[in-house]
Amino acid sequence: MLYIIRHGKTDWNEIHRLQGRTDIPLNDEGRRMAERAAAECADTHFDICYTSPLIRARETAEILMRGRDVPIVIDERLREMSFGECEGIAGSFSIPDCPINQLFWHPEEYTVPVKDGESLDELFARTGEFLDEVALPLVRAGKDVLIVGHGAMNSSIVCRIRNTPRADFWKAGIENCKLMKLI
Repeated sequence: MLYIIRHGKTDWNEIHRLQGRTDIPLNDEGRRMAERAAAECADTHFDICYTSPLIRARETAEILMRGRDVPIVIDERLREMSFGECEGIAGSFSIPDCPINQLFWHPEEYTVPVKDGESLDELFARTGEFLDEVALPLVRAGKDVLIVGHGAMNSSIVCRIRNTPRADFWKAGIENCKLMKLI
């Protein structure tokens, strides 16, 4: 089986500030969310857990796997999408000409990223490489794999597994600390 979960909440999530690759830790509510998720999936078997290197995902993975004999492996390809110069902006939707809004409103048209940002092609390439080289071979071998990541990064994996068009990139609704079974 292949499972995916997004990290718990951070202070930046609370104020709708774009995090991207900015390394923001979980807040107390995020830790409580991860604790609740750990209890909810206590009976779900995992052979291995892969996580983003960003602290909010790593800490979530550590809470989820606490007391289990499950290795946690950090993989750079699971880091969040880079929002470039827009990282740190709060309330981008209230800024009419904010260039990152196209990613959220019309992801199928988001071809040229914001300055120093990442395109969807780049995101899909690195997460697709991770799936093809790591996760899917393990699943085919009968292993139960958990991926702990982020909103956009997780959405790219969901889209790839479910063959979802880019126009529906956000349709899966990647909530904080909600376990999703993909295959």
